[in-house]
Amino acid sequence: MTASIVRPLLAAAVTLALAACAIPPKPERPPLRAAAPLAGVAAQPDGRWPEAEWWTRYGDDQLDALERQALAGAPVLAEARTRFGAALRAIELARAAGGLSAQASAQVQRQRLSEHGLIPPQFLGFTWYNQGDLGLAFQYDFDFWGKNRAAVAAAVDEAHAAAAERSSAALLLTSAVADTYFGWQADQARLALANDTVAALQRVRALTAQRVARGIELPDSLHQADAQVAAARELAAAYAGSAPIRLAALAALLGVAPAELPTLAARPLPAVDAALPADAGLDLLARRPDIAASRWRVEAALAGVEQARAAFYPDISLGAMVGLSSIDLGKLLTTGSRVAGFGPALHLPVFSHGRLRAAYGISQAELEAAAAQYDATVVEAARDVATQALTLQQLDARAQERAQQVAAAERLVRTTAARVERGLSDDRSRLAATVDALQQRDAAVTLAAQALSAQVALTKALGGGYRMTPVAAGATVPSLSANPEPR
Repeated sequence: MTASIVRPLLAAAVTLALAACAIPPKPERPPLRAAAPLAGVAAQPDGRWPEAEWWTRYGDDQLDALERQALAGAPVLAEARTRFGAALRAIELARAAGGLSAQASAQVQRQRLSEHGLIPPQFLGFTWYNQGDLGLAFQYDFDFWGKNRAAVAAAVDEAHAAAAERSSAALLLTSAVADTYFGWQADQARLALANDTVAALQRVRALTAQRVARGIELPDSLHQADAQVAAARELAAAYAGSAPIRLAALAALLGVAPAELPTLAARPLPAVDAALPADAGLDLLARRPDIAASRWRVEAALAGVEQARAAFYPDISLGAMVGLSSIDLGKLLTTGSRVAGFGPALHLPVFSHGRLRAAYGISQAELEAAAAQYDATVVEAARDVATQALTLQQLDARAQERAQQVAAAERLVRTTAARVERGLSDDRSRLAATVDALQQRDAAVTLAAQALSAQVALTKALGGGYRMTPVAAGATVPSLSANPEPR
């Protein structure tokens, strides 16, 4: 081996050894929470996790149709799909940055030689000439240190995070649709009760007017009856006015005009199950899309640290070039115009350690921030689940007591009706008991609506049927054409 070859190799080896001394250590995976702290919440053994299409458990075909329409074209999902598509394009860009690359070139130039250059024109016999070049250059980057692989891994993890965020957007949408729909149904039920109350109070007012006209009662009784009728009508007007507001909100969620909504029929509110899965504290980490997105961002940040660390190593590539070159355009395409070349290249980051260390420090800070965000997301998710579960338990206890009050009020209606039939009292006592029973039923509907809203919120807090893709090397990239519903 000649000295002209040995000296550059020795210099490269010494430079590589010096550079290796400044390479930071391999990053450690940050500690992450392994379970959600569900303090104060008791799970039941019959509690189940939500299914993917969790709203179908209510057995309401109107709600099913609304959810399908929302998932098919809601504006909020279009934005999530766009972010997911951008993440997939980032993977393609990262993959294209490494491995084999090829570049074709073609140029024709009219050039003039300097009369005072290295070769004066008088020796060549011309001053102007044409230069034609056709070439195809190849370069293969040897990713010995894993920089390109880390970039691809980070892009893949970001795509997984975008897919989880897309599922999170779908979950927010479906839960909002269900909550708004049940709110409308509750308003319809309360409106029917309010109208019955108005009718009963109007009957009381008519009987009172007759007694006042006969001088049996003072006019104050009539004024009091008028006030009660007006208050009941105000309540009915409030429920009637709430319906179009709910429908407008529902239309906005679906991305259509209120007039384009399907005609909805009033239906009884479904029963509520307040059971919490026994493994909620542990399995919640894989069933909340926002937690999954945070976890994938930790993985992406970890790959970013690996990429920044690999930048301290030298880049080794192999290049080759073939083409045609001639100063006579008529001979450009002949075999005599062939040119070729190949050889390795070594790029050493000798004088850029300050920049590399700054980039490495930024990547470490991003990893720490991603880990902190993950822990915060887990804690917030646990608080959300605990809040909704405890709210459901409280509402369930109240509903049981309210059911007893409703039953007692209805028994009172029956006993007063029996006395009226026997002529032991006038119809006002039966009507008063009826109004009280209607008010008790209205309070029961209110509790049922609150319980449904809390159950929908608990379903959302439990992930709505989402299941996180396992975090592993070489994980499959989510498909852009996949449905955005929670899985």
